Amino acid sequence: QVQLVESGGGLVQTGGSLRVSCATSGRTFSNYAMGWFRQAPGKEREFVAAINWSGGTTYYADSVKVRFTISRDNAKNTVYLQMNSLKPEDTAVYYCAAGSHKPVWSLRLPRRADFGSWGQGTQVTVSS
Repeated sequence: QVQLVESGGGLVQTGGSLRVSCATSGRTFSNYAMGWFRQAPGKEREFVAAINWSGGTTYYADSVKVRFTISRDNAKNTVYLQMNSLKPEDTAVYYCAAGSHKPVWSLRLPRRADFGSWGQGTQVTVSS
């Protein structure tokens, strides 16, 4: 099992930027595909972005494409989510997740069930 700890959340104004990080420990980080999900109050947890083990392939939800960038540093066992042009609707708890890359991701976006390890989340609030 891999342990995940998110950091970097906070309060930002509309149009601002924020970078959240997820530090991992316990198992070989480069063995895992990594993902970011978010959950707003009263809503289901939804997919945001994912990245394969090497960082060479990335996936994004349509709602964040162009604005958000996922990246990873395998030497630091850390995955990042750079969020630009933030909107109030981006307000949520952001969760980091680790799992195995699925070939089916070429046909549909990653899903919550594709990931077996989760962090505790970090709050991102975008004020209007």
